[in-house]
Amino acid sequence: MTILDKLAEHARERVETAKQAVSADEMKARALALPKGGFEFEKALAKKGLSFICECKKASPSKGIIAEDFPYLDIARQYEASGADCISVLTEPKWFLGSSDYLREIAAAVKTSCLRKDFTVDEYMIYEAKTLGAKAVLLICSILPVEQIERYIGVCDELGLSALVEAHDENEVRTAVSVGARIIGVNNRNLADFTVNTDNSRRLRELVPDGVLFVSESGVSSREDTARLEAVGADAVLIGEALMRAPDIAAKLSELRGETV
Repeated sequence: MTILDKLAEHARERVETAKQAVSADEMKARALALPKGGFEFEKALAKKGLSFICECKKASPSKGIIAEDFPYLDIARQYEASGADCISVLTEPKWFLGSSDYLREIAAAVKTSCLRKDFTVDEYMIYEAKTLGAKAVLLICSILPVEQIERYIGVCDELGLSALVEAHDENEVRTAVSVGARIIGVNNRNLADFTVNTDNSRRLRELVPDGVLFVSESGVSSREDTARLEAVGADAVLIGEALMRAPDIAAKLSELRGETV
């Protein structure tokens, strides 16, 4: 099993445990009782120029602990104050040391749209994301059948949430396009061996049609990276580790934007 397979399997176990506390019908009812969202996440990415999705991430399978000290609310507020277009919040608890509580508290503390970064394997997780305050969820082509991705996009549409559909290769990009994804993210990290290559985004960009937002994920750490991705037509970049390790988040974001610090 690859690490992605293990993450997906553990997510299924987590969902089954969660359903013992709050049933699927109850979680769905709670989500549908909330006001329908206005697809704020994708609207934030559609602005002119390169948008920045800044990630709150304590750890990862490839790097282990990234932030020993993890004042997630302070980090999220710094992102917002520094002009982040969206905030990604890890809720996967085993390998990323994330928590649903982080998302709930961050979404309540900032006005910036939040993405629930997790391994969505059941529509329960989409309804749950809505109740936590997320404006978007991640759908990964590698772990979901085509029909399931299509159905989950429909659930997101019903709730007013955006779906960031993640692909790793040509076939997955074509799948994302075929199911009507409005946001396609290309992960530059190979989750089989953890190697990172931002050329993956540049190579796959041409397969994404006009009118579909394109996000480059993982391995983006310098102004050279962001400039190259902007040049090939990326609408947004998702950046975690480079910001989490930066001594000054505002200065690092300015650097990544190409601004004079």
